[in-house]
Amino acid sequence: MSLVKLSIKGISYSQTQNGAYALILNEVDGERKLPIVIGAFEAQSIAIALEKEIKPPRPLTHDLFKNFAERFDIVVKQVIIHKLVDGVFYSSIICERDKIEEIIDARTSDAIALALRFNAPIFTYKNILDKAGIYLKTNPTDPDQENQAMDDVISNPESFSTEAESGRAYIKYSLQELNDLLIQAVEQEDYEKAAKIRDEISKRES
Repeated sequence: MSLVKLSIKGISYSQTQNGAYALILNEVDGERKLPIVIGAFEAQSIAIALEKEIKPPRPLTHDLFKNFAERFDIVVKQVIIHKLVDGVFYSSIICERDKIEEIIDARTSDAIALALRFNAPIFTYKNILDKAGIYLKTNPTDPDQENQAMDDVISNPESFSTEAESGRAYIKYSLQELNDLLIQAVEQEDYEKAAKIRDEISKRES
């Protein structure tokens, strides 16, 4: 079976499933998306790895795993989403130490959180993408339409539901106040909030 390389489009929060997040993966050489429902902790860990500017004051679980692996010269080479059963994705982490390759079973969310930290590529098999991949036919100039399409897909994923969740609540703050809020959010280890504040700051500075 042929492998298909994937990239990470982002994470969104569902307004239809309370507490559910969707990790959206892109087909690198195609137009299909692969939505995967993940938990809040894993969503936060992946978001932290994506947001390079946000550094947690203490290592998260996946950061600790990376530090441990590096101490013992273990490298994550790639992640493969290799099976889909009853809506659940199964993944393997391909590791290497002393030129010896090992395959470790992992939850897909954990595997991707580690792949990001090791800059390792993410793959799935073509038959899985054929089965679970979706096309989003939206107007690229209308982000609200894309968010709604995501929500329709997973009912299951997901767009931000409230003003506070979407980040629009931060429009009323000055740039200095936003920077103060960002520092406070990182100190409190509320990285989801910090990511939204950072997005608002980036919009102001662009």
